Amino acid sequence: MSRSQRRKTDQEPWLAAAQLRAFRAFMSVQMRLNYEMNRQLQSDSGLSLADYHVLNALTDAPDGRLQVSDLAALIGWERSRASHQLRRLCERGLAERVRSGDDGRATDAILTTAGREAIAAAAPAHVALVRRMFTEPIPDELLAPLTAALEHVRVSINFSSSLPPAPW
Repeated sequence: MSRSQRRKTDQEPWLAAAQLRAFRAFMSVQMRLNYEMNRQLQSDSGLSLADYHVLNALTDAPDGRLQVSDLAALIGWERSRASHQLRRLCERGLAERVRSGDDGRATDAILTTAGREAIAAAAPAHVALVRRMFTEPIPDELLAPLTAALEHVRVSINFSSSLPPAPW
């Protein structure tokens, strides 16, 4: 479908058949994969998928530290949701909250040693599940186009959604 055809359909109240099929396939995969990842993480490591998202973001951050607002934007959550999840992780000793060194009005989330150990222990089984359920079923020739399409959508969402853009 050309851009001009897409623009025409943008004015219509419904998705075109190909757009609807793609979106339904994405939503079906996304919802089922989230369910399976959450179930596997809780069963194998006692972490929820939400725990894993926060710990993973902190693991990738410089010095394991992010302002809570940046953490929320990075994982695509509202700040209040990230703050509540962070509080639960702090109660379990997996993260800490401290006043931001960059902005005294802000709060930073810091990955603790226990948090780093928890995600390191959870990662192998989680990666095995992702590989089995997501990457292995994709034929090699479709992986690059799928990745490019998803990255394109992610960039578009990052700069046109109601949440602040991700910090990187």
